[in-house]
Parts: sequence; C-alpha cells; structure tokens
Amino acid sequence: MKKATLWSAAVLALALSSQAVDVQAQMKEKTVTVGGAPMYPSKNIVENAVNSKDHTTLVAAVKAAGLVETLSGKGPFTVFAPTNAAFDMLPAGTVETLVKPENKAMLTNILTYHVVPGKLDAKAIWKKLDKDGKAQLTTVQGEKLTIWKKDKDLYIKDSKGGDAKITIADVNQSNGVIHVIDHVLMP
Repeated sequence: MKKATLWSAAVLALALSSQAVDVQAQMKEKTVTVGGAPMYPSKNIVENAVNSKDHTTLVAAVKAAGLVETLSGKGPFTVFAPTNAAFDMLPAGTVETLVKPENKAMLTNILTYHVVPGKLDAKAIWKKLDKDGKAQLTTVQGEKLTIWKKDKDLYIKDSKGGDAKITIADVNQSNGVIHVIDHVLMP
C-alpha cells in the first residue's frame, strides 16, 4: 500500500512538473493560442498548425498538395490561414474535390495563394498601406492580394473580389508568421 501511494505521488508530481514546464515555455515564447493549442514561436508553421483544432481542413489540404516539406522549410513565409469554418463556407463538395490526387495542381494553386514570401507581421502590413488604406502583396502563387483596413481591422481581397478578415494576427513561427483568416482566398 505504501509503495502504491509513493508511486501515485511520484506520477502526480511528474505530471504537475510537466504542466509547469509547458506553462513556462508558453510564457517564455509568448505563444498565441489558436484552435485551443499554444503556437510556439520556436516551432515551424506545420508543427504548430497540426495542433490547432480550427485548422484540420487546412492541414489536410497542405498534406494533399504535398506542401508539408515546403512550409516546414526555412522560409520565411507569411501565411493567411483559413479556419475550418472558412472552408465550410465553400460550396458543398469543394474541399472533397480539391484534395483528390487528380486535383493536386488546383489545390496547390489555391493554397500557395495564401502564402506571401517573407515575414510580415501586422505592424509591417499596416506600414505598407497607402493613403487610401490599401496595399498589394504578391503571393507565392504569383497573383496579388489586396490588403485593406476598416477601422482597426485588416482585410484581404482576393482576385475574385472576396474578402477575408484577419481574426488572429501575429502568430509567430520559427519560419515566418501566420495570420488566421475567416474566409478562403480564391485566385
């Protein structure tokens, strides 16, 4: 009985110290919580994104497009990351069609339209805005996105005229930054 109590106490102490280390790491790294998970600046875009319960569709799409290695690479990248809810706004069957192997090129085209070379935090984006409150960014895919402001919020207009709001800015990564958006951008 005494051994069991000591064993239980040791396991509890280990669990508590593990939680304390996690909290200390979060505080030290200035994490941002996305999809219920801390996003660690010491981890890359993919390592963090796989933990966000709000980005499971995006992660599945990145895997289907074969972009895991690229987005795990050195970068730096600025990623405008649509949530699962954003993907759910697309017409029924769109995601299921895009992740099929025969549609890999189309999926890659859409996903790389959400990525801008370099690390642009919100402050850098705000500085790019002209006197009309707009700026253009060229994506990895090659087309442009228009950033615009409304009050204290930043929005992105895609080439089809759709708008996405940046809902969580400045999720720093070891190889760039993620800005969470509420709509999928379409080239």
